[in-house]
Formats: sequence, structure tokens, C-alpha cells
Amino acid sequence: MSIKTKDHRIIVTGGAGFIGSALCRFLVNGGAQVINVDKLTYAGNLASLASIASNPNYHFIKADICDAAAITEVLSNFRPHAIMHLAAESHVDRSIARSSTFIQTNVLGTHVLLECARAYWEQLQGGSKDQFRFLHVSTDEVYGSLPEDGFFVETTPYDPRSPYSASKASSDHLVSAWHETYGLPTLITNCSNNYGPYHFPEKLIPLVLLNALERKPLPVYGDGRQVRDWLFVEDHVKALTLVLENGRIGHTYNVGGRSALENITVVQRICDLLDERRPEGKPRRDLITFVADRPGHDRRYAIDPTKIESELGWRAQETFDTGLRKTIDWYLTHEAWWRPLRDRVYSGTRLGLLNSETAETTLTKTWPA
Repeated sequence: MSIKTKDHRIIVTGGAGFIGSALCRFLVNGGAQVINVDKLTYAGNLASLASIASNPNYHFIKADICDAAAITEVLSNFRPHAIMHLAAESHVDRSIARSSTFIQTNVLGTHVLLECARAYWEQLQGGSKDQFRFLHVSTDEVYGSLPEDGFFVETTPYDPRSPYSASKASSDHLVSAWHETYGLPTLITNCSNNYGPYHFPEKLIPLVLLNALERKPLPVYGDGRQVRDWLFVEDHVKALTLVLENGRIGHTYNVGGRSALENITVVQRICDLLDERRPEGKPRRDLITFVADRPGHDRRYAIDPTKIESELGWRAQETFDTGLRKTIDWYLTHEAWWRPLRDRVYSGTRLGLLNSETAETTLTKTWPA
């Protein structure tokens, strides 16, 4: 039995984050009733949800997915048709400096959520039980690093290389086990690198963009030849909705934008597009600075999204060029959103340095509730 998101009640965990907020906006605007459960760590920002904050179909609850009592209360009061689980610590550099937070949220938090969801699902009756879904949103990083050719597919063996990817691989395995052992109707998606509006400025594209605007150095790890596959966030949330509605229970779907590019190419394109829009003397490519590589840096990621394309009819609508132009134009006109983050939460300093005092102090900052 499929689920239709319109008029259904959906819990989104991590809905104040980058992908989560895009998902909340998409679902609410499509007619779903959404309850956003978010702890509001440094990367959670309710300003990203301002456009739907007053919508009667949207509700926010500040709660930690590790708090079983809080999650049980939300499930009991809201009676959802589905849970879309996005709450996670997600930045590789931060996982290098402080792995315990990633294990706590990504592994233990997912376990708590699964157990609460199982207890809730087991007491449902008839059609309500048949319709319920638990969608776990994960990353292509669980597969490790590819050689110079080939693509990740749903059957690619897991080979995580960082504390972050190891924690996400662990959570994926838990979700699969809860389906196989208890029959919980789960789905998993593994996506490539997202980008777009409302992206917290620690990740490559917004970090480079804002540093370039301020004519600060643009750090590129190693030789810059690492390859990542890029996915516009609005394409991603459409894919998640399709998987929730029509995906086969117990299955994994890889979601990628068919836009694999070297990091140095991405940085150069950002520079060139900013020079077109805000020309300021010397070209911004002159700001590119090669720095010591990240420990354990995977060389190449690339996703084959054939399964979701053929089974569910999803296609990425944005090319990297069209998506990047939209992203840059959004940041240029939304300084009121990103300026407080740069000034009070994360200024753009490097993270992920082993035994780094800078990394440790930056990690302690949180966004005010």
C-alpha cells in the first residue's frame, strides 16, 4: 500500500537543517501536515522555515532524537503516517575533531528513534499500520572511495572512511536490521553532495561563495582533484517524497544529480560566476589557496541513480550550472539569512585539523533557540 503525502501527517527529524528545512517547505506547500523535530544544534536554523512558520499545517518541537520520552510523546500526540529521519551530525571535518557527537546522534539517536517508531507502529491497526513508513536519509559516503571510473549503486559494499561516514553506515545497518528483524516498514536513501539555498556556510559551496564575496582565501584541500557528485537540494527533497510515497519497503534508493566534478572545478566556477555578478578588480580565482589535505579524504564519489529514475520516474531537474547560478543568486540577495551565521556561529575558519584548538572552540558554538 502506497502513502500519499498530501493531507498526511509526517514527522521530519532535523527539519531545521539544510535538507530538512527544504523538505519541510516542500511538504507543507504540497498540503502535508508536518511536525518538525529538531534539537537546534549550531546548524539548525528556524529562519530557514520562516516562509511556513505561520502555516497551520506546520509545527515545530524542540527535542533531541536521543530522548525517548520526548519522541514517544510526539508520536502519541501527532499520530503520524510517516517519519522522515534526517536529524544527523553531517560535517566530515567536525567528525574528525569530535567523533563522539556523531556516534551519539547518528547511531544512538537513530536507535532510539527506531525503537520508538517500532512501539508506535506495532499498536497501529488495519490501514494505518499498512500505510506507515520510516524513511531514513543517508549519504553516499558510506560506500567509501571510488577508483577513477565506476559508480555507487545500491549493492555497492559499505566501506566508510571517516567518523561521519562510519556513523551513517552504522545507522543504515540499524534501519535495515529493524526491517528484517521486526518488520518495521523502512526505506533508505543515500544521496550525493547537496547544495542550494539555506546551506550552512561550513560546506564547500557556501563557504567558498561567502569567502570569495569577502575576498578571503579560498582553501582547497590537497590538489583539489577529489571528485564529488552534486545534487540540488530541491531535486533531492522531491526524490525523498517519491521514495516515501512509492518506494518498495526494505529497499535502498541512491539519489544523485549526475554531476560529478572535481572540487577545484567547483571552486573555479563559483569564482567566475561571482566575477560576472560582482566584478571587483582582480579575478577571484586568485584567492584560491591549496592547503594540507583532510585526514582520510576520499578521492572520488559518483552515484548511479538509475534505480530511482526507472522505478519512480524521478529525474534531477537542475544541472550543476543552473543549480549553482540559482544558489549564488540566492546568497547575493539573502545576506540577512547568512550574515548572523558568519558573525555569530561560524566565521569560515578551517575545521577538521587533528588536535586543533580552533576546531574545538568552533564546535562549542550553537545557534540560539
